[in-house]
Amino acid sequence: MAGYSGTKEDYAKRLKRIEGQVRGIARMVEEDTYCIDVLTQISAVTKALQSVGIGLVEDHLGHCVVNAAKSSDEEGQAKVTEATEAIARLVRS
Repeated sequence: MAGYSGTKEDYAKRLKRIEGQVRGIARMVEEDTYCIDVLTQISAVTKALQSVGIGLVEDHLGHCVVNAAKSSDEEGQAKVTEATEAIARLVRS
């Protein structure tokens, strides 16, 4: 079971909203909307995706990493390494 199972519906709703925002940005470009306005919307979508990502990291740490650490030190360390790599990818993006 995924660590975000309890909040899956919330994530799905947020991602649908983000999807709508991205379609709106595409429409803005098609309509030759002022560059700064498009960039403002891109910034909003980026922040929304980052928020979803941080929430997923929190859920992963609180569920998957904690459960692995309870199982064994080796499994716990593997999950910590996996989470660290995922966080590094988020930070780079």
